[in-house]
Amino acid sequence: MSTGLPLFFRQLLRGPQAISAVAPSSPALARAMAAPLVRGMKVAEFGPGTGALTAGILARIPAQDVTLFEMNVEFAAHLAATLPGVTVHNAPAQEIGRLGGHDFDAVVSGLPLLSMPERLREEIYAAAFDALKPGGFVVQFTYGPRAPMPTDLCERLGLVVATGPRIWLNLPPARVYIYSRRADGMRRYAN
Repeated sequence: MSTGLPLFFRQLLRGPQAISAVAPSSPALARAMAAPLVRGMKVAEFGPGTGALTAGILARIPAQDVTLFEMNVEFAAHLAATLPGVTVHNAPAQEIGRLGGHDFDAVVSGLPLLSMPERLREEIYAAAFDALKPGGFVVQFTYGPRAPMPTDLCERLGLVVATGPRIWLNLPPARVYIYSRRADGMRRYAN
């Protein structure tokens, strides 16, 4: 797979707020985000960009079981051209149920939740959990010092969160979180 680094920097210069990162995710972060995934799962990824986290997912999950949701037209075209077998939707994450179905086991999200309005975060996570099978979970990272979903929002959506590792080998360092339904019990981060 092409790294897409020139494309990343072109898009960053055109719209830094839409990218919300100074560099693509590192291989260390990609491995940490994919660690909870196991072969046989059907996985969606929100905001794959140029595919840095997708590489970690594809190291564990066959391409035909991976569906990507990317709003940036150029990123989506790059992903479709460089990832044979992966389903790529040039659409927002909230379209997961309409475009991808309701039988996912996990969602991996690189979306910059802390820079989004709370209502949009709620829409995205409600759509994600509507599309997840019982026992499904969302793996999310953030650069911020706190979890990307506020406690009151988790309460409204019936979610619990497990804190995963801080990934120092990323620019900037990131923290991984796993969100699951309270009814399914707390999911532990284990790699």
